[in-house]
Formats: sequence, C-alpha cells, structure tokens
Amino acid sequence: MDITIPRRYCGPPESANGGWACGVVAEHVRTTLERPVATVRLSSPPPLDRRLSLVPQAPASDVDEVRLLDGDHVVATATAAPDLADDVAPAPSLAQARAAEQRYEGLQEHPFPTCFVCGTARDPADALCLRPGPLDDGTGRYAASWVPHEVGMPLVWAALDCPGGWSAGIAGRPMVLGTMAAQVLALPVVDEPHVVVAWQRGAEGRRHLSGTALLGPDGALLARAEATWVAVDPTTIRPQEVP
Repeated sequence: MDITIPRRYCGPPESANGGWACGVVAEHVRTTLERPVATVRLSSPPPLDRRLSLVPQAPASDVDEVRLLDGDHVVATATAAPDLADDVAPAPSLAQARAAEQRYEGLQEHPFPTCFVCGTARDPADALCLRPGPLDDGTGRYAASWVPHEVGMPLVWAALDCPGGWSAGIAGRPMVLGTMAAQVLALPVVDEPHVVVAWQRGAEGRRHLSGTALLGPDGALLARAEATWVAVDPTTIRPQEVP
C-alpha cells in the first residue's frame, strides 16, 4: 500500500516527525501476547509529501516485518517485540506537569521549531505543541500536559516521541530519533487533559536512551515507549522555516 506523510507532520522542516512516522508504520505491525510491542527503526529521515510504499515482508522466522520504502530505499523497518525493558517512571500529577512546562528549554532555543509535536513556531490549532520541561523534584524526569483534539495511533507515538528527546538532553545538542519501541494499551480521550512523563535511560557516545509514558485523565497508563536518539552535527541542520 502507498502512504504519503503530509507536511503538517514535519519534525525538521523537510522530514517527518520521527514519532509520527514510526506510528504510521507501527499500525501495520502484527503484535501478539508474546510480542506486544512494535519496534520501528528509522534508516533515514522520512520524506514529506511524497508517495512511499508500505511493504510487509515474508517472515524469516516467526517474526513479521514491515518496511517503509522510498522507491528502493528503506526509510523504516518495523517488527513486533517482547515487553519493554524498563519499568515506567512514577507519574507526576497534572499540576506538576503544567508547572514543568514553564521550564521547557525549547522556549529559549529549539533545534527544530517547526516540529509538529514540540515546535515553538507551530500553531496549537494545527500541531500538538507539547512543552516537556524538567520536574523540580530532583528525579531528572520531564513532563508535559496534553489535551488531544483528535486521536489515532500515529498521534500517540508522536506524543511519546519528543518528550523523550528532551529528557535525553536534546537542549543545546540536536538529536534525531533512531529507534522507537512502543506499546499502546488504549487511545487517549478527546478534549481531556493527559500527562506525558519522560526520563533518561542512559547514554553511550552519540546514542542517548529515553523512556516515556502517556497517562490518561484518571492517571491510568495508556501507552509507553523506549527510544534511542542519535546526536547530530548542528552545522548540518538547515535554517528553520515554518511549513
């Protein structure tokens, strides 16, 4: 089947937000009780406004694989995987999350202000505009509130994406999403306040690990993710333009 990622869902100005793109591919991964997690590896920045091919691969073993192709070039590869490695970090309250937003580092300097999820140059009527900031409890966790006005698997993956990047240290050190694994237990409730919490899971060289979780209006866990981020050379980033 063919897929086109509209420019609305950009991260950097000329490629898709990694979480949203991963969520589009993850929708087509067949998970099971033994493998409840969808894992997506981005091989290159997902292009915008271009027809891409979503191709299921014949399983080499008992694991199905889905590929997103730009012509013959592999953009993303997705499979089902066992449970995520880490426990979910304790969830902050909605009030704590909203207070953390006041400390959002992207308000001072943002590597990708066009980003659909957390960009500061986007209109809240057309983007998520999350503001994940550090909690003031010394745990290193980040949090943001989110009131979704539409729902869907790609939107949940998107909401889990950028907060993890900020918790991993993207401020002052641009990073791009390399791999994301997520389990969505339930979709969020439209027009109700939710909380996203994120935490750092370690680092090695240019690779930085994060965890994120989405909590519903009643505090119930709706989705969780683990991601690997790759630091990039800031001199290679193009000037930002609002799409």
